[in-house]
Amino acid sequence: MIKQIVAALLLASSAAALAAVPLGSQSVLVVEDDTGKVLLEKNANSVVPIASLTKLMTAMVVLDSKLDMDEQISIEQQDVDMLKHSTSRVPVGTTLARADVLHLALMSSDNRAAAALARTYPGGPAAFKAAVNAKIRALGMTSTRIDEPTGLSPNNQSTAADLVKMASAAARYPEITRMTTDKSDIMQIKGRQVEYHNTNRLVGAKGWEIGLSKTGYTEEAGRCLIMRIKAAGKNATMVLLNAKASSARVMDALNIRRFITGDDGPQVMKVSRDNGRKKAVVKKKSRRRKAAM
Repeated sequence: MIKQIVAALLLASSAAALAAVPLGSQSVLVVEDDTGKVLLEKNANSVVPIASLTKLMTAMVVLDSKLDMDEQISIEQQDVDMLKHSTSRVPVGTTLARADVLHLALMSSDNRAAAALARTYPGGPAAFKAAVNAKIRALGMTSTRIDEPTGLSPNNQSTAADLVKMASAAARYPEITRMTTDKSDIMQIKGRQVEYHNTNRLVGAKGWEIGLSKTGYTEEAGRCLIMRIKAAGKNATMVLLNAKASSARVMDALNIRRFITGDDGPQVMKVSRDNGRKKAVVKKKSRRRKAAM
């Protein structure tokens, strides 16, 4: 009976918090890392496509293999996306150290890089998939299925609850935390310097202390995000799945941080243009005091 009462109280608390925080993502889970306390929850057990959030699992399996990260590997034609025909700024024939390929897969979410990591795994893609399945079981991700390393397949599916487990595990790899929180990097690509950027615009943004980051997008998955942040002295992990736009994903993250810090100032999302592309700009309205009655 006591357990049922406690569960009911926690459910009521979570529902009240959710009502106070506007969220556009279909599935949301925010957990306080130090205590495991659920701060916000919305459809956390719904199984949905996870897009490039998959690459955190790809990175863990590659690092678990203890492969030589200085070994040079090439991007080949078979690494090209033939499912979604997504673009890449890593041309076929590029040769890079495995560590740099991993960096591109995590920071810039490059699909060819992720495919090359699986292809060059000992035993090839079949052995890589077996290792992924073993990792999924080891982490207790009972509602997760991952068929390939990039996240392009809609068959790569999970829940926000399972992805918090994956984020917690990924955060124990210093290489992953460093690579996913790099704002940009310059690499030698076929004799020329090419600058690559983090797909998460919040990385490096003023006021944000981010310890882990990964974005994802496919038509089936919508806009997805995993982040571990520190705010108001609290460490928290957030998982956002199936937001309808990048701006909605960013706004959800802002509202979650505002909720954690207790800052109830309203947020306003404006859109400006940067080099011909739309760019989300977030400003905070000042709150006017009401006149005394």
